[in-house]
Amino acid sequence: MMDWTDRCCRNFHRQITGDALLYTEMVVADAVIHGPRERLLGFDAVEHPIALQLGGSDPAKLAEAARIGEGFGYDEINLNVGCPSDRVQSGTFGACLMKTPELVAECVSAMKAVVSIPVTVKCRIGVDNQDPEPALDILADMVFAAGTDALWVHARKAWLEGLSPKENREIPPLDYDRVYRLKARYQHKFIGINGGIQSLDESRDHLDKVDGVMLGRAAYHTPSVLGGVDALLNGKVAHKMDYAVLIDAMADYAGRHIASGGRLGHVTRHMVGLFHGLSGARRYRQVLSTDANKPGAGPQVLRDAFAAVDLTSRSEAA
Repeated sequence: MMDWTDRCCRNFHRQITGDALLYTEMVVADAVIHGPRERLLGFDAVEHPIALQLGGSDPAKLAEAARIGEGFGYDEINLNVGCPSDRVQSGTFGACLMKTPELVAECVSAMKAVVSIPVTVKCRIGVDNQDPEPALDILADMVFAAGTDALWVHARKAWLEGLSPKENREIPPLDYDRVYRLKARYQHKFIGINGGIQSLDESRDHLDKVDGVMLGRAAYHTPSVLGGVDALLNGKVAHKMDYAVLIDAMADYAGRHIASGGRLGHVTRHMVGLFHGLSGARRYRQVLSTDANKPGAGPQVLRDAFAAVDLTSRSEAA
């Protein structure tokens, strides 16, 4: 979710769900240590609970980055061992670390030694020609022995050569049963599942077999799916979303973002899928895609876009 789940996106998603754990974009450990920390790590208190996702393969650097992240107030540190992008591979981290599980364990151990918040790992079921049965078991054995508090598994292999990041999200077949088998093996450890999950009904089915479900692009492209998360997680009564209140909250947030030097488009680019399926959604998207990116655009543009939506309708042609 690099370039997607920035602080504007997370603030928006937090207006829809109060309980879901939100994740940052992956931030490279070197950038945390040497880069502009407030820009890279800053977040609003409303975003809690929030996990900082780190990329890297040097245990000492990851430990320092985790320590800095805890100091910023994050609730969890997550090590990415699943991203297959060329940018990540060139830095020898992400999914290529599936080939060196002992190094992943060293990284987890180093981070656990310096922070008091949970340290978790997100991985694939394997990479390239690895057999997912032993590959995932070996990684799990080592990171749990090193102290990881949870293992999130994207239920696909990653092909480091021959497939683009987009193709790696679509072409390798999903194997949810492999993750279920891992959970059966680790009955007293937290195992979460990710990959291709599109709805809360699907999430509910997975939660019968694993401990957590991670939604990525489904939540981003159709953010209204997050409206039922709190009820699913905690048995709360699901309430119909009050879109008018949501738009007011985001217009207020956009005003503060603009006042601090940002642009309206930084906020609204994450909101274009909000009214998927409603009459007027196309016009809403058009306004956000054009007017919100004009020089001097302000929060009123968001309210104008919202005015085009008929909240009483459901239209596949929207």
